[in-house]
Amino acid sequence: MLRQTPSQTVGPFFVFGLIRGDEHVLVNDLTQGQRIMIHGHVLDGGGTAIDDAMVEIWQADAAGIFNHPGDPRHGDVDKHFRGFGRAGTSNREREYRFRTVKPGPVPWPEGGTQAPHVNMRIFARGMLLHLITRAYFSDESANARDPLLRSITDPERRRTLIAVREAVQDAPTYRLDIHLQGDRETIFFSP
Repeated sequence: MLRQTPSQTVGPFFVFGLIRGDEHVLVNDLTQGQRIMIHGHVLDGGGTAIDDAMVEIWQADAAGIFNHPGDPRHGDVDKHFRGFGRAGTSNREREYRFRTVKPGPVPWPEGGTQAPHVNMRIFARGMLLHLITRAYFSDESANARDPLLRSITDPERRRTLIAVREAVQDAPTYRLDIHLQGDRETIFFSP
């Protein structure tokens, strides 16, 4: 009797197929706005850093405009800002790291504005579907008014979306560790 072949998980192929160099750098010398660094680990349920994960980010520029034709202000976007980046964790530190700008606030579809944030997608071996989350900034007073953050009533869960500002090096640096599961699991959103 013939049986179905078992399914296979994806990866690890990120370093070889999708990360080729400077995809983690979203800025150049002409980019407007405050330069920042965002970094962290992608952690499994046991708290161990995963060494073959990939993180993609998509964010607005310093004025809060996305480099996408769906943004009604697209004509005013900073042409020197990529808005999209990709970083892997297959390095000695097992960290993802981005050089970008602090995004401006963006409109909320039902009115008002969202606090500055970075949209993130996480890919890792064994995950058939990527995960979607956000990084907000710990030094942003606008977080208190952000509609999505306000909808999360548990302060401990809300903290899983807050990138904590660290000591300034070349640029302000924010750390967000992404926990895929477990007691400290990051909040993930439906696509």
